[in-house]
Amino acid sequence: MFASIDERNVSWLSALARRCEEAFGDALVDLVPSYTTLLIVFDPLSVSPSQARAIICQTLVDLEPEETAHEGEVHELPTWYDARVGPELPRVAEGAGMAVSDVIEAHSERAYRVFALGFAPGFAFMGLVDPRLECARLNTPRKRVPAGSVALAGLQTAAYPTETPGGWNLLGRTSARLFDRERDGFSLLRVGDRVRFVPVSREVFEREGGNTAPLEPIT
Repeated sequence: MFASIDERNVSWLSALARRCEEAFGDALVDLVPSYTTLLIVFDPLSVSPSQARAIICQTLVDLEPEETAHEGEVHELPTWYDARVGPELPRVAEGAGMAVSDVIEAHSERAYRVFALGFAPGFAFMGLVDPRLECARLNTPRKRVPAGSVALAGLQTAAYPTETPGGWNLLGRTSARLFDRERDGFSLLRVGDRVRFVPVSREVFEREGGNTAPLEPIT
């Protein structure tokens, strides 16, 4: 739908989602927004592919962005930035020509929009980070990334909700519980929410139940 990632896309995607909800009615199964697209899942027993295509084309006629698009909740995630749990922190600093403390400040001073959920349950793709911190994914992904790991890839940032493989650059770890089967919807974060990573000391991180097990850098 869009050629590039831009926070202004959210209001357009929100408007399209609302129209699709109305147009598809009971035939709509799910809507999955991303940075630049909206996945529309419909019941093929109720609506044929050709009918769905026609409905979507009609929803795009005179589409206008929602100026009052749902902003979602604001979440503050306590984060321990440290090379012991964020082994790529020194590498990101070196690549940016910045001190580690400046990387932490640059990463934590922004409120990030949740653009999409995917990859793993509760994994929120957020952006956009300070361009100085832009960095490529690791050449060799880790087989295990601990839950709560705060990471960078390109101009995106995220926090791993559960232990999974992953190839993002790790900066630290949050004690926030991002995925919980007892929570309505399971995920703490939802598309449209905003997230701030709040630096905390190791003592505070441990007191809030954070996992301090160290992780080796990948060379």
